[in-house]
Amino acid sequence: MGSRAQAAPRYRDPVPAFGTAAPEAIEDALMRLAAENERHLSALPEEAGCFREPRIVEFMFLLADKWRLDQAARYQAVELLERFMTKQVEQMSKSSRKHCEQGGGSSWSSLEHQIYNTFVLRLVSCIQLASKLSLHYNRVSSDVALKFLQSLKFSYTKQELLESELAVLKALHFQVNVSTPLAYVELLLEVLGYNGCFLPTKPLHQMCIELLDFSYLSRDAIYDTLLKTTIENSAPSKLQVAKFLTVKEDFMLLAVGIISTSMFILNPGHWKQVVEHLNCITGITSQSIREFSNAVLKQVIGSTTPRQCYRSCGTKALEHRIGPLQ
Repeated sequence: MGSRAQAAPRYRDPVPAFGTAAPEAIEDALMRLAAENERHLSALPEEAGCFREPRIVEFMFLLADKWRLDQAARYQAVELLERFMTKQVEQMSKSSRKHCEQGGGSSWSSLEHQIYNTFVLRLVSCIQLASKLSLHYNRVSSDVALKFLQSLKFSYTKQELLESELAVLKALHFQVNVSTPLAYVELLLEVLGYNGCFLPTKPLHQMCIELLDFSYLSRDAIYDTLLKTTIENSAPSKLQVAKFLTVKEDFMLLAVGIISTSMFILNPGHWKQVVEHLNCITGITSQSIREFSNAVLKQVIGSTTPRQCYRSCGTKALEHRIGPLQ
């Protein structure tokens, strides 16, 4: 095995070949993604999203760039780590409670120490697994991964690295090829094009990538703005924050918001048309899409132009996604 990744750098990632898929395939894919999204939202653990913390995401993005992985692999790695760590915390919480019920006292501190000690190893394993799911780019070999870990003063062996990959796979029941927000974005762009919506495909796709990166790195600020806009209150209660978790984890909402914001930046004259098409395709209201764009733009440039342009439309459209917020 060589010690260098040989794939093309991220900025050379090709634009998907939009407009080549059959209508039946597009429809089936859209229905599958919508169903997958709903299943995910219907069974959210309390810890969902905790491991998409900006510093973690930035570290993973930089490492994926260092190893010249494609865009899909970068997002896949982040989502694998999020799902794995969430399951690990759930399992350890159950073990700790069981230990306490048996009169053994709390063992959470030791479990927390275990998570801390293996976190970087698991992170690297998730990137390795994501690289193996990408058919057209270089896979991150054990030699490359070990060299990086050694540069951080870790002394893992190749066997421990392989065991770490297996631990992630077992925890996720080997279900690692799940859809990322990028898949939602690219499929919706395909649907928009098929529906005859005017799109500057190449620059729009690139802008979507850049804003999707930004949304991962500014996740808390964007959704905090969105929550406060939805409830028309700058001090949400704990219950409101808890109910809003389904909005934060909604990949379809994230995808339409990213496309809407990208179109507003590139071609504001066609922005309203794109928002209306996205509403028809996904069932997410136009006002919900506009408010998401408003939250993203507020973090990007401090502008609230979409909301200002359509202020008369009201401000409570997102409540249909999560029910009344008390």
